[in-house]
Amino acid sequence: MSGFKSIWRRYRVPIIILGLLVVSGLAYGGARYSRPAPTIPTATVQRGDFLETVKFHGRIIAAKSVLIKAPAIAGDIQITFLARTGTAAKVGDIIAKFDTSKLEDTLNQRRSDMKQAEAGIGEERAKARLQDEQDRTDLLTAQYDVKRAQLDASQESILSPIDGAEKKLALADAEQKLHEVEARQKADQASSQATINGKIQDRDKAEADVKRAERDIAAMTLRAPTDGVVTIYPNWRAGGWFTDNPPEFRPGDHAWNGATIAELPDFSSLQVSTRIDEVDRGRIQLDETSTVRVDAVPDREFQAHVARISALAKIDFTTWPPPRNFDISLQLDTRDTRLRPGMSSNGRIAVNKVPNSIMVPVGAVFSQSGSSVVYVLSGTKFVPRPISVGLRNDDQVTVTSGLSEGEKVALKNPTLVEKP
Repeated sequence: MSGFKSIWRRYRVPIIILGLLVVSGLAYGGARYSRPAPTIPTATVQRGDFLETVKFHGRIIAAKSVLIKAPAIAGDIQITFLARTGTAAKVGDIIAKFDTSKLEDTLNQRRSDMKQAEAGIGEERAKARLQDEQDRTDLLTAQYDVKRAQLDASQESILSPIDGAEKKLALADAEQKLHEVEARQKADQASSQATINGKIQDRDKAEADVKRAERDIAAMTLRAPTDGVVTIYPNWRAGGWFTDNPPEFRPGDHAWNGATIAELPDFSSLQVSTRIDEVDRGRIQLDETSTVRVDAVPDREFQAHVARISALAKIDFTTWPPPRNFDISLQLDTRDTRLRPGMSSNGRIAVNKVPNSIMVPVGAVFSQSGSSVVYVLSGTKFVPRPISVGLRNDDQVTVTSGLSEGEKVALKNPTLVEKP
């Protein structure tokens, strides 16, 4: 007893430390082995219709739309007003306006020319009336002189031969002068009418110029020909012709002759335009269904169907070697007011349906020694089981043997999950 006390007094501190270490180790071990096993996500084996799909990337377009273009007027014109993208427009609403100051100056000048032409017509008509009155007076005088000369000549029997001859000569002179006055009257009338006609032509030309200037000014205001939602086009000049993302047109920009400023798409005709490789062309048929996701509307999936497939392949030079692609249009069967032409999209076209298929997620199938394996939940453990796989798409794999409907399989390899 005295020996134990002696040992205790001598090794008391090391013994206490050792005891604390043992207790701590037991506590740690108990806590470690009492923790639950790591949670491995699982999926239920399902039976149903398996869809074999073809993926695509495309953009939203409007099969029917109205383009709003700058008027065909020589030179660049400046935008003074422009509706914003997304603005709901009714027929007749103003979409864009352009600077009309130069055209208004031209219109004022044309109107001045027209007034001068009108005044010229009135002046020439007044001159014609005065000339006509003078010609009529001269004509009446000449006619009177002829009648008087005829009366004098009729007295030839009571006149001497010399006087009778003089009277005949006087009659001939009067008749000749009458003919000259009549001819001059006709010539003056024709000349006056020709001058007036020339002035009328000048007036008509000035009036046509006025109407043309008025039309040009009216054309500087672009109105909606139909109901729609405004989509402003990019201004390629502002960002450069080789810019991938040029800014939209905006007030203050200059537009060129016939430039497309905006578009009023028919939202009932929205489609997805895409291309598919010639390898997949034979697998896709008209009216096949598709699901579409739009990058700008991430919270919704849209249903669509194949509406058009181009008959001829086109070479795509964006990659090398350039593949041959076919253009495809998919009609959207569901609508959303947030959709706009030009938005990027992606989706899948269902090209084959296999009914009554056993399916698991792609992430549940693992490769082991060259074979496909799944880990089936049995009680609290995952048991590896070889399977035979069939078709697959981006999300699911069909299992031809090795699994039954309702079983649960791991979505992560349990052998690779860090153990506690």
